[in-house]
Amino acid sequence: MWTYHAARLFAGAEVRFDPLVRLEIPMIAENQRVFPVTLDARALADVRRILIFADLNPIPLALDYAPLRAQAFLATRIKLDQRTPVRAAALTGDGTWHLAGQWIDAAGGGCSAPPVSRVKGDWAQHLGEMRGRAWPEGEDPRRSATRLRVTLRHPMDTGLVENIPAYNLESLVVRAPDGAELARLAIAGSVAEDPAFTLVVEGRDASYTVKARDTSGLEFEGTIPAPHPVTAR
Repeated sequence: MWTYHAARLFAGAEVRFDPLVRLEIPMIAENQRVFPVTLDARALADVRRILIFADLNPIPLALDYAPLRAQAFLATRIKLDQRTPVRAAALTGDGTWHLAGQWIDAAGGGCSAPPVSRVKGDWAQHLGEMRGRAWPEGEDPRRSATRLRVTLRHPMDTGLVENIPAYNLESLVVRAPDGAELARLAIAGSVAEDPAFTLVVEGRDASYTVKARDTSGLEFEGTIPAPHPVTAR
């Protein structure tokens, strides 16, 4: 599937397998519904876009991340439907995609099994609940940054389970107090249930606004005061 995905995602641009792109993932998926992925491309200059995808998933592209005023770092959890390569790609300002990836052993079924909240039946009571934290990133005040972690309650239905239509978060935006966008995520149903995202944004603002939208048009918004817990509504 590599040739197909490369043509579809990169549209003829230069693609380079690059050791400067660090992809931290387990060798084996112990839980195919919740597979942790961390991408660190901060060794590259001028990263404009980040993709995380699994070649053999029925929904291959999990995340499309624009680090507008953020560093080239992203941690999250995705689903795996079978043994597959998991890859991360970073687009730099010169139009080159820098790629990393490896094969992962997985039992399968991560995309085609009902989410836990559907089985328990409590998903509607907790839909959109948001939690988050902010921490200073690094000790050099001349290179100040803030690490943000945000989690939201959402079933992230893929549409591949009988009688359960596709229903997932589709976007998440982080803004500074002045309304400026710091980071933007496009999210697919192959991101794990109750999504969690860790980002590193430039600067150390007093608070951060997080706004997410799902495929039914519902919007969820919360504020993360640094360095205290999130206040969500």
